[in-house]
Amino acid sequence: MNQIKAAILSGELEEGDVLPSVRNLARDLNCSVITTRKAYEGLEAEGFTINMAGKGSFVAPQNMELLRENRLAEIERKLTDIMEYARPVGITGADLKTIINELSRED
Repeated sequence: MNQIKAAILSGELEEGDVLPSVRNLARDLNCSVITTRKAYEGLEAEGFTINMAGKGSFVAPQNMELLRENRLAEIERKLTDIMEYARPVGITGADLKTIINELSRED
């Protein structure tokens, strides 16, 4: 799911592009058809793909601003969890900012 999401968000996969069939993708990834089907269902539930019975799965039109807002909200939740995890041992917000800045430079 994450690889397909990343490809859609980066523009590598565009609206209307057809995705590999569940069976072909499962074979290529050497994983279960059930696992692949669940991933495709998850992508559809999150609005990244559209499944058309008998035709396959396609990249859905994307509202990039909505996706960005959702991603920012998720990041905020995760950062809140990190701050709560760090606080009891004296790691401050400034310490976390330093870590984020260092990680950003590595990209």
